[in-house]
Amino acid sequence: MDLLDDLPDGANSPEFTVTELSGAIKRVIEGEFGHVRIRGEVGRVSRPRSGHIYLDLKDDQSVISGVIWKGVSARLETQPEEGMEVIATGRITTFGGQSKYQIVIEDIKPAGMGALMALLEKRKKALAAEGLFDPARKKPIPYLPDVIGVITSPSGAVIRDILHRLRDRFPRKVLIWPVAVQGAKCANEVARAIEGFNAMSVGGALPRPDLLIVARGGGSVEDLWGFNEEIVARAAAASQIPLISAVGHETDTTLIDFVSDKRAPTPTAAAELAVPVRHEIAAWLDGQGARLSRALSQGFTSRSQRLRDISRALPRPQNLLETPRQRLDRASERLGPALIAGVQKRKVYLADRSGALRPATLRRTVAQERRRFDALGMRLHPALDRAVTTKRERFEARARLFRPATLQQEQNRRSEQFERMLRQLSGAGQRQLTGWRQKIDAMERLRVTLGYEATLERGFAVVRAAGEVITDTKSARSAPELEIQFADGRITVGGRGGRKSAPKPPEQGTLF
Repeated sequence: MDLLDDLPDGANSPEFTVTELSGAIKRVIEGEFGHVRIRGEVGRVSRPRSGHIYLDLKDDQSVISGVIWKGVSARLETQPEEGMEVIATGRITTFGGQSKYQIVIEDIKPAGMGALMALLEKRKKALAAEGLFDPARKKPIPYLPDVIGVITSPSGAVIRDILHRLRDRFPRKVLIWPVAVQGAKCANEVARAIEGFNAMSVGGALPRPDLLIVARGGGSVEDLWGFNEEIVARAAAASQIPLISAVGHETDTTLIDFVSDKRAPTPTAAAELAVPVRHEIAAWLDGQGARLSRALSQGFTSRSQRLRDISRALPRPQNLLETPRQRLDRASERLGPALIAGVQKRKVYLADRSGALRPATLRRTVAQERRRFDALGMRLHPALDRAVTTKRERFEARARLFRPATLQQEQNRRSEQFERMLRQLSGAGQRQLTGWRQKIDAMERLRVTLGYEATLERGFAVVRAAGEVITDTKSARSAPELEIQFADGRITVGGRGGRKSAPKPPEQGTLF
C-alpha cells in the first residue's frame, strides 16, 4: 500500500497512441451525429484537380469545414459558390490528419428563393461586366433561314407548338437536339447542344442550322434554374449561329435571355420571330408586281407622249437638206476646171525639173567622185603600214620582258614551300593521332580497373536467377535455379545438380 501511495495521480490510467485517441473521438462524433442538416453561408470554396470540393460553412459566430466528394459533386443540381446561403445535408466526421472535424456533404441546396435570386444577380453582374450582354455583339436574325435548330425536350408540348407554328407560317427544315430542360443534367446538355450545332460543317451530310431556338415551357425558378447556369450563358454568348431564347412564359427571365441574340416571350413567339408568314409574302409580292406593271405602263405612255411633243418642234428633213444640196451642186461644177488647171501646173513644174537632168552632167559627177575615192585609197596604204609597224614594235618590247628562267625559279620556290607545308601538316596529324591513341589506352585501363571482372579475379562471384541479379538470401532461396558467374565462366545450380555452362560475356552485377 505504501508503494501505491507513492505513485503519482493517474498512473493507473490507460495509455493511448495518437491514432487510437483520434479513432475513438471519430467513433464518438459519428455515433452521436448521424445525418444532419446545416444552414449557413458558403465561405472559401476550393476545387482541386481530383474533382472534390472543399468549402467552409459559416454564420456570424462559427465556421465548419465541409467536403463534397467527386461523385456527389457531379450529381448536384446547384454548385456551391462563395457567398451563397445554403442548406447542406450530410454526416459529421473527423479528419485525424489535422485534428479537426468536418461535414461530408451529400446534398446542398440554396436556402430559399432569396438565395437563388442573390446568386442570379451575382452571376448577372459578373457576365455583364465581361460585356456578354452588350447589344453591339448580338447578331441579326436571318429573315428566312433554310434550316432551324431547336434545342428542347422532344416529348413536351413546346416542340409541337414550334413545329405547328412553323408549318402554318413558312415550312422550314428543323433539326431537333433533345435535351433535359430541368434537373441536374439540364445545363450541361443545353450547353453541349449549342456547341454541337456550331461544330457542324457547312455543306456536310447533316446541314448546319442558320438559326437556333432554345425553348422550354413555363415553371418555377427551380425548374428554370438550368438556364441560369454560367455554362449555358457562356455557350449561348459564344455561338456563331444566331440564337433565340424562348424559356418560360413572358414574365420568366433567365440568364440565357440576356446573352441570346433575341428573346421570345414564348416558344410559339420564337417560331413567329424565326420565319415570316408565307401568305403575307406572296400577297406583298403580288402587290409589288401590280405596282411595277402600272409603273411601266405609265412610264411608256408618258415617254411616248413627250416624244410626240418634241417631234412637233423639229424641222422637216427636206428643209434640213436643201442648203447642203445646193453647196454640193456648186462644188461639183467647179471640180472639172480645177482638175484641169492642176494637171497643167504640174506638167510645167516637171518640165522645169527634167531640163537639169543631162547625161554629161551625170558623167562629170561620177568622174569627180572616182578621183576623190582614188585619193583616199592612196592615203590608206601608208596609214596601215604605220599602224602595223607600231603594233609590231609594242609586241617586241613586251616579248623582251618575258623570261622563262624567272618563271621556272618561281615555280620551284612555290613547290618547295608546298612540300614543306605538307610535311608539317602530316607531322601534326601523326602527333594528334598518337595523343588520341594514348587517351584511348588510358581509358581502357581505367575501365578494366573499375569493372567488376577484375574483382572476379580476386575470388568474388555474381549470382543471377532468371536473368536477374540476386542481392539477398530471401530471393536466392525462392529461386528454382541459380546461375553463378566466376572469372573463368558460369555454372548453374538447381534441382538437377550443378553443371558448368559455356562462358558468357561478362555483365555488370552484384559482387559477393
